[in-house]
Amino acid sequence: MTPSRPFDRRAAAILAAVLAFVTACSSKPPDDPKNYVARIAAERAAKDEQFQRANDPVPASKKGEFLPLAYFPIDPDYNVLAALKPATEEQTLMMPTSTGQPRKMRRVGTLEFTLRGQPMSLSSFVEVGAPDINRLTVMFSDMTSGTETYAAGRYIDLERTASGIYELDFNKAYHPYCVYNASYECPYPPPENRLKVPIHAGEKLKDKARA
Repeated sequence: MTPSRPFDRRAAAILAAVLAFVTACSSKPPDDPKNYVARIAAERAAKDEQFQRANDPVPASKKGEFLPLAYFPIDPDYNVLAALKPATEEQTLMMPTSTGQPRKMRRVGTLEFTLRGQPMSLSSFVEVGAPDINRLTVMFSDMTSGTETYAAGRYIDLERTASGIYELDFNKAYHPYCVYNASYECPYPPPENRLKVPIHAGEKLKDKARA
């Protein structure tokens, strides 16, 4: 799911398999706005199929509980452009995780964007010592956290760009794997990434999964 390993290194292999499946099964031009909703729907279906095929990250005993994954309706308004303001100096922090074992992360910079007319920002990170630093991870919580979505927040992964401009698509926000499998370790969003608005986009909890 995240090559920068905000869970553990198994997640990178699983994400690569999901992306490969999507690429193989979809011939739609990814940049054609007419195909945006269909493209996101195809990616979600491919992820469900990949998770059904394997018992990691969703164990066989949990497939009926979690699959297919639940999502908010696809809304193109939640797909926005963000400009990365790089950190002026190296900033590392020990980020709390779902296992209680802190994870050392490096703050790459701050993504600044406007969502539904409101200026916002989110810090982006890579794990210190990660083998792949070409993918940024954005961990955030919002006003749906703990009710409609996982209490500790959701993630978005971004490929590094030379321009510093990123497509920040909240329709691609996903739950960390520890939601399905306690063997995964999930870093929690830092205080500055706790949005004070509801983000009704991306993955959400099923009613039966909230307990």
